[in-house]
Amino acid sequence: MSREKEIDNAIRWLEQAKADIRAAEISLNGGSYEWACFQSQQAGEKILKAYWYHRSLDPWGHSLVKLLNEIPGDRRDFDIAGLMEDAMLLDKMCIPTRYPNGLPDLIPASVYSRNEAQAAIDAVKRILVRIEPLL
Repeated sequence: MSREKEIDNAIRWLEQAKADIRAAEISLNGGSYEWACFQSQQAGEKILKAYWYHRSLDPWGHSLVKLLNEIPGDRRDFDIAGLMEDAMLLDKMCIPTRYPNGLPDLIPASVYSRNEAQAAIDAVKRILVRIEPLL
């Protein structure tokens, strides 16, 4: 892939991440807290994948922790430690926010709170603020 295409790809991933954050805020305001959590996780994943693409790398997987940890040292221009807590929070919101069998005898719509959804949105916004200037 040409460098121009890699940069274009990174921008597209970042723009979709921002759209996912806006959708998470709409879900939060509409009371779909589990969905806001999942959308935040998805946005975080896309932000980190945008970074990978911008660095001419090929990301794989859905874990933000893994995506952070596996950025090659010679391609990383930020301290991942500052993002790890947010990545860990968001990783926990990938599966159980969507599936009725992710939580014993419960459904996601009944167990996620407004505070959790807001925390997820805040976490992904912190990741965005750190990564976007590097693209």
